[in-house]
Amino acid sequence: MTETTSAHTTPFHAGEREAQRRAGVARQAAASGSFIRDYMPEQHREFFSSLPFLVMAAGDDEGRPWVTLLEGEEGFIDTPNARTLAMTASLGRDDPLASALHAGADVGLLGIELATRRRNRLNGAVRSTDGCLMLEVQQSFGNCPQYIHEREWQRVAPVTVPEATVSEALDAGQRARIETADTFFIGSAFAGNETDEAAGGVPRSRGYDASHRGGEPGFVRVTERGTLQFPDYPGNNFFNTLGNLIRDPRVGLAFVDFETGGLLQMTGRACIDWAPQQTHDPNAKRLIEVTVEQVVDRPGALSLRWWQAQAPLQLKVVDRVVESDRITSFYLADAGGGALPSFQAGQYLPIELDVPGQPGLVRRSYSLSGAPQGGGWRLSIKREEHGIASRFLHDTVTIGDRIAARPPSGDFVLPRDSRPVVLVSAGVGITPMLSMLHALVAERDARPVWFVHGARNGAAHAFREEVEALVAASGETTAAKTATGPIKHRIFYSAPEANDRPGEDYDAEGRITAEALLALGAGSESHYLLCGPARFLAELSADLEAGGVPSECIEFETFGPAG
Repeated sequence: MTETTSAHTTPFHAGEREAQRRAGVARQAAASGSFIRDYMPEQHREFFSSLPFLVMAAGDDEGRPWVTLLEGEEGFIDTPNARTLAMTASLGRDDPLASALHAGADVGLLGIELATRRRNRLNGAVRSTDGCLMLEVQQSFGNCPQYIHEREWQRVAPVTVPEATVSEALDAGQRARIETADTFFIGSAFAGNETDEAAGGVPRSRGYDASHRGGEPGFVRVTERGTLQFPDYPGNNFFNTLGNLIRDPRVGLAFVDFETGGLLQMTGRACIDWAPQQTHDPNAKRLIEVTVEQVVDRPGALSLRWWQAQAPLQLKVVDRVVESDRITSFYLADAGGGALPSFQAGQYLPIELDVPGQPGLVRRSYSLSGAPQGGGWRLSIKREEHGIASRFLHDTVTIGDRIAARPPSGDFVLPRDSRPVVLVSAGVGITPMLSMLHALVAERDARPVWFVHGARNGAAHAFREEVEALVAASGETTAAKTATGPIKHRIFYSAPEANDRPGEDYDAEGRITAEALLALGAGSESHYLLCGPARFLAELSADLEAGGVPSECIEFETFGPAG
């Protein structure tokens, strides 16, 4: 649970800042604070309203954290406004949080769509329980899709189920279920009641946080002592859970039996090993060990049932093209010769790689950079020095090789209205914007469009000729930069080299700023779509808002570990 962002406060409490410092990401995290809002953006509202269940973390009468699932019929979640979420749902009498949801209670929510790997976090307080669980939203922010295992769901008719069992330790059957799980949910708490000088001398917030953890089956181990050990993988660098545990080691866990609807809930205390010397997973950055204090086992607690998504698509690499000094494109076709599913410009492709030396499949999501109507798919991937997937793709995968993938997903897509669009990218963040540009040109979209991209220099500038051809096709005379059609574009080089030609290769030296974007004249009511590193997005979106652009007109997609 973080502190509300304002001009004079950090969005992170002292525990989160300490966790970020220990992990060496304090600077990156501080710049990402504007991603945490005190309201639900329109996309989040639509997302929550479409879900069949929500994950909730809260405290029992003794203040111990627990995690549970709230479910209901279609449409049981409503968002009357950007700061209110309502649910026509209640908890079973044997749920450890059954008596905890009263007016004023703090809760953390996680909305997660397993089939598409989308998830959003929300923290708030219960406002009312009279016939409907009404929550006041305090924070809302998105999470990256990594480590989510795709599952489809269905609802079954209620059946008589055994009574819940309560114990102080795990039995053999419960241990076996945990050790074969690939998913669980974790809840943590932060109760602040004194001021935090680093946050501007304002009172700290308090509340609960609900989060997802996933990995290959067996990523959670039960030790001989009965404790649970699980790895902490790279994520969004917010460290909400670990930051809470630094301040309060109490923790709640929930394991779902996806086939039977059973729910295994437990509460206990966590200890963080920041530099594990021995771990069975080389991707683990930290190791968390939980001492279990109470277990509630509820067979058939849920009416939902899940099953593993269908087998992944088998794709064949039909071409490789070097786009810049760090970016290479991989052109993909159906390995069996069939037609590939359609996608919306801006969406990403979840892929699964069998990388030698890794304990399981390496799952990543990369934006599709080609034309949605082109028939084939293109992934344009930057080689990261420490990136397991990107190094494997660049160094090993070649024409004729096969890659497994799930259907395209993501809601970072072109708005379907007539308002002007400003597409802004930095580095490899150009990939979804390029797909959108293809779509706009192919559809002969008449609305005004600005395409703004920032690169380090000419060597790092990918897709220059492709973008110029698309802009020219829309009716612009690119050499003179005079618009006779709807699409205009500007290129920024932050560190041009001697052979980079100002006015030809690039338009301005330096980084993209909100001032430069506002000077385009698109207007404050245009759609500003941003993609790039987290720091770039955080600073640019905050400056655009300060410049008069409403927050609902700004949408962004980040990439990398903080994505």
